[in-house]
Amino acid sequence: METRIAFATYQGFPSLTDDDRLAAEALARRGVQVEAALWTDSAVDWSSYSAVVIRSCWDYHLKADEFRAWLDRLERGGVPLWNPYKVVHWNMDKAYLSDLQGNGIPMLDSVWLPGGAKADLSDLMRQKGWGQAVVKPMISAAANDTDIIPLEKAGARQRELEGLLKKGGVIVQDFAEEITSGGEWSLIFFNRKYSHAVIKRPQEGDFRVQRDFGGTTHPIGAPNHLVQQAKELLDTLGGDLLYARVDGIERNGVLTLMELELIEPHLFFELHPQAADRFADALIETLSVKE
Repeated sequence: METRIAFATYQGFPSLTDDDRLAAEALARRGVQVEAALWTDSAVDWSSYSAVVIRSCWDYHLKADEFRAWLDRLERGGVPLWNPYKVVHWNMDKAYLSDLQGNGIPMLDSVWLPGGAKADLSDLMRQKGWGQAVVKPMISAAANDTDIIPLEKAGARQRELEGLLKKGGVIVQDFAEEITSGGEWSLIFFNRKYSHAVIKRPQEGDFRVQRDFGGTTHPIGAPNHLVQQAKELLDTLGGDLLYARVDGIERNGVLTLMELELIEPHLFFELHPQAADRFADALIETLSVKE
């Protein structure tokens, strides 16, 4: 009997993205049928699939409670999910970065503010010695409600921070100049094995590397020391990881973490011809182990 897998999508991309279509084609060559299914569609029988793989659920941060409820329903129904439920719940909130920092992972200097907290952005930046800070919600994606604020404008933009804190937790980070000078690395792993890497660069005058904001993405061979450091980061996490994207900058030869993408990252199959096949093999291996 043919294995059926659901790639969970959202209303903005109800069918497969061009990138995920490459993965679906690789799986089809291996006898696995992939179907796109809206995570918000109550009519979907998720239990009919051999597994659900979260792919383009790119609005989950805007519907966090609804998304968690969907995860809970699938888990109660015994539906296999990748990445696993525990991993997805943990990775939704950027407090996970604090956990990783506690494990000794190099990352940008950061301050985590719980929802409703009182904080003076100017004072915070002066105390930390930051000339520029990036401010973003603890639950966010694709640079949503993310901005860079220079110290000299922090007072004038205090209300922006207060507005975000009324909605939930906020993370304030030292701005990494390496993003504009060298770019942001994305190192991609399937079943904890390194697959490929890209480097993302913002357009002139911006700091956001996402394509929606004019950023560009380029295939690149990652040096061994960055691959090893990314692997060591993943080794600090327990459990299964079908896919993982480690985003960071290189600072003095050290991979400095910006984000660990374990929910619905773009995996850049289109930039590396063999990557979709490696993903397909990893998924089949995962399903075989779980049977």
